[in-house]
Amino acid sequence: MTLTDGLRRSINTIAVKLSIAIGNGNAKAGRAKIIQTARAMGLHTPLPDTPSLPIGADEVTVLEHTVAYATFPNEGKAVTPHGVLEVRTGNGQVVWRFDRDGPKPRQVLPQQVALDMNYMMNKVAEEGTGRRALLNGVRIAGKTGTTNAYRDGWFVGFSGNLVGGVWMGNDDYSSTNRMTGGSLPAMTWQAIMSYAHQGIELKPIPGIAPKPSPAATPRAHVAAVSGPGAPPLRPTVLTQRGADVLVHIEQLMDDARRALPVAGTQVSELPAGSPNPLTRADALASASTDPTVATMRGN
Repeated sequence: MTLTDGLRRSINTIAVKLSIAIGNGNAKAGRAKIIQTARAMGLHTPLPDTPSLPIGADEVTVLEHTVAYATFPNEGKAVTPHGVLEVRTGNGQVVWRFDRDGPKPRQVLPQQVALDMNYMMNKVAEEGTGRRALLNGVRIAGKTGTTNAYRDGWFVGFSGNLVGGVWMGNDDYSSTNRMTGGSLPAMTWQAIMSYAHQGIELKPIPGIAPKPSPAATPRAHVAAVSGPGAPPLRPTVLTQRGADVLVHIEQLMDDARRALPVAGTQVSELPAGSPNPLTRADALASASTDPTVATMRGN
């Protein structure tokens, strides 16, 4: 059986045999390499070295699990989770911005390894246990997970744009009603991601060919938006190019604001023919009244 088939069908013995192989026959050495890789990808919770470690038996948080999966569509580069995009002073000056000042992605897996994982987890979604997570018109990849006695169900997956993780279980560690990761968790992931992928410029998963789209434009709504059970419409968001243009304009406005005369100086004192520069607040107020301006997302 190939690794792809083992992952697609969730055959746990394949993962255990692989851990022994990467340890050159030493199971403990193989598990040590798994822990080392998991740490590099962003897992910081304790990972006890047990024989069941290769099949994911150790507990991790949903956030860490999801962040670690972001390494795969980023071609082997691990990322840092963050909730703050930028910090400004009281007068609007940017003093810190994540994309400029935050920690940069780190190469923790060889690029080809990440591409191979993308291929295998795409097979999990399209042909294996994760089929209920499939999105209309969007390639995805991911992995289901179910613990003993059906206590926990997971689905963590990604497209070329977004990574998401869903966990379901009972707070008291009791068993569920035979819930698996490929059932409610995958279905919940599908509902959330169907909404999230509406109206955005689709990016391919590295190593996976995009699905052919019947629409003439890549920004068409890609999720089903009509009929029973359809997700609500999501406001259209900017393309990455549009977001970059707006950021550049904002930087120009910041430069213009810093070049303005000191407080109390009249605009009439500027050289003849000089345009009346907008403040950033004026620009944002104007933009907020324009119905064509869409929400801008941070990467």
